[in-house]
Amino acid sequence: MQDSYNKIARILRVSPELLLNLDQKMSVISGQDGVIDDIAQQNDILVSRTLMELGLTKESSAEEVYDALIRQIIHLDRHLFEALGKPDLEKMSVACGKLCEMAFRVFTPPKGLFIKKEKVVELLEKYRPGSLLDHFGYATVKELIEKEGFASTVSSLRFAQSNEWMHKFFDEAYSALTPDDFEERDVELVVLDSKWLTVVEKFLEKKYHNISHLKEYGIIFVIPLKVDTAGETLRMFTLILHYLHEVPFYSGLFKKFMSDENFIEKFKSLLRGDVSDSPLPDGGKIAWRVVQRYLAKDDENDFRLLEPHVNPEADHWFRTEGDLGRLSRMLGNNEGRFNLGYWTGLDFVGDFFKDKNGEDKLVSFALIDLIMSVVKKSQVKYLYHQQEALWNKIFSEYVGRERMNGLIEENIITGFIEL
Repeated sequence: MQDSYNKIARILRVSPELLLNLDQKMSVISGQDGVIDDIAQQNDILVSRTLMELGLTKESSAEEVYDALIRQIIHLDRHLFEALGKPDLEKMSVACGKLCEMAFRVFTPPKGLFIKKEKVVELLEKYRPGSLLDHFGYATVKELIEKEGFASTVSSLRFAQSNEWMHKFFDEAYSALTPDDFEERDVELVVLDSKWLTVVEKFLEKKYHNISHLKEYGIIFVIPLKVDTAGETLRMFTLILHYLHEVPFYSGLFKKFMSDENFIEKFKSLLRGDVSDSPLPDGGKIAWRVVQRYLAKDDENDFRLLEPHVNPEADHWFRTEGDLGRLSRMLGNNEGRFNLGYWTGLDFVGDFFKDKNGEDKLVSFALIDLIMSVVKKSQVKYLYHQQEALWNKIFSEYVGRERMNGLIEENIITGFIEL
């Protein structure tokens, strides 16, 4: 069997036979021959180029390669921190400044379809968020939102209210929604006031990221933690860009299914990020699973990761890496690997290197994996983005990225693409 099948299969943790069988069938359908060979060659070229520019070779150790990549990420992070005016999140709730301004310049999302604000107030009056109201001493939700703002209030629900309350609100309140309860409006990006930190610290039981989003409300929010960790600015900015792509993606799906009789069930399924755990269909067609979240965060050996699949999350990151190229040009920084755009196209790239014990270790060259590793101070060497991006790369090389995304949208509810 050709080395390319062995190489790509090893990175994906599947058998070469599975990959060969997939390639043969996809080649017949698409008319594209030599896809796996081409991807393996692209991977080798990009690995070699990167190693050369890092002053390393294929004989370098896994530790040397990983450490060199991490140093580049830390350099980029420092540069971005300066370029964004040294963002101090505690002072940005009134005016977000360069952080938000630059994010929207790099990518301006279209208007989206979200639940009407007045409907949200109505639902919250019915399902009273007691912990949040008691914390601020407000008697009504209307007063809470008038004083604290809509975006801040709904953003805080997930860390101020109990899991039981959140499940009840999702299951019951959202079940009562109708298409008339939605409207088109702009995506909002907000930095919460520093006083919300006391809410976070009081109620949150588990460690949190300081950036998240609410697909159903069209809100991306930043908790104003101090930016004092290497890689944090880069992580924060790329996450914002990622959500600026993800929120419109789901909004487009809300609109797509709006006229369906079971719209609300589909709406809730999208918010949950459902991934079917049924076996791949075996009806004579080639089946790819749609995996709309990073399953490896919970279980890197989830069986669904070890079969043909595509992941819209990885495509949002693909677009984000393209955004970074535009950002780098805006900042006038085009210094080789210190250019943010340099990392565009490395999302699917990875290779094996001997570690200090002589064992082969997979090193991801994907910017997002490296950023997350830096922020975690190398306690975890992230690999899951690179592997998901590689599955997307394979599928898109057969049918094109635009058609891939169209097929994901068409089949995201059923959970399978059959060709």
